[in-house]
Amino acid sequence: MSNADEQTGPAVTGSVAHRVPDLGALELLLAVARLGSLGGAARELGITQPAASSRIRSMERQLGVALVDRSPRGSRLTDAGALVTDWARRIVEAAEAFDVGAQALRDRRDSRLRVAASMTIAEYLLPGWLLALRAQRPDTAVSLHAGNSTAVAERLLSDEADLGFVEGLSVPAGLDSAVIAHDRLIVVTAPGHAWARRRRSLAAEELASTPLILREKGSGTRQVLDVALGGLARPLIELSSTTAVKAAVVSGAGPAVLSELAVGEELAMRRLVSVPVEGVALARDLRAVWPTGHRPTGPARDLLSLTRG
Repeated sequence: MSNADEQTGPAVTGSVAHRVPDLGALELLLAVARLGSLGGAARELGITQPAASSRIRSMERQLGVALVDRSPRGSRLTDAGALVTDWARRIVEAAEAFDVGAQALRDRRDSRLRVAASMTIAEYLLPGWLLALRAQRPDTAVSLHAGNSTAVAERLLSDEADLGFVEGLSVPAGLDSAVIAHDRLIVVTAPGHAWARRRRSLAAEELASTPLILREKGSGTRQVLDVALGGLARPLIELSSTTAVKAAVVSGAGPAVLSELAVGEELAMRRLVSVPVEGVALARDLRAVWPTGHRPTGPARDLLSLTRG
């Protein structure tokens, strides 16, 4: 290799981001070229003239060439500045195209929201939250899949839902969560059941030894009850929805343990009676859930905010 070859310039190393001026600096250079004034370019971009001058000098140091000649009559591009401006225009146009494309992706994402929720939340909390979301985002189409907590986790992990809500004691594997509310399970019976007339609280042993109308395994309500009773809950009937369980209890089929949220109307109308119980932990957290590392964005983020309101 000749000495001339060795002196052609330093090797180009490192990230291109460290060698190319940022978009703000390139937009400033284009404004100077268009307006013929550094001060006018600064006003157009909403920065001070000293800040504009500093940015031009920084860009000149970065590129190693003078870009702008300054004089009392204004600012004009050097020959190198004119060439750099041509390149800058292409970069800024490409960035604008990138921004338009990114906005189109955001618009497509924001046009729909897929929600999966366990039954109690889907029936008694989500309707109000979704009405509030519609007021904020009238153009977002929302679909809701109601199922037990296990089904909610499966839909999130298979990318069939954007945000989920569960009622169990633990967060399903592969999901992050935030507590959005608290709930309590209560024992309920029909007014004609013997428990409706008792004066003493039920003991945990009596509750565990009595066949109950239960939600199916995999539901958050069933999980809380199984843990509270040490896995001893005895099924009289297993049903897949809170509404079905309530109907069975109202008909006199037997007692059940249900969310306080789900039975407020029936208790007020005396269609159901709450039976006090002692020695059983029936409180639980209600959680929003999403795939680990994928914090909700767009409509999902807005819905999550509404649940905390």
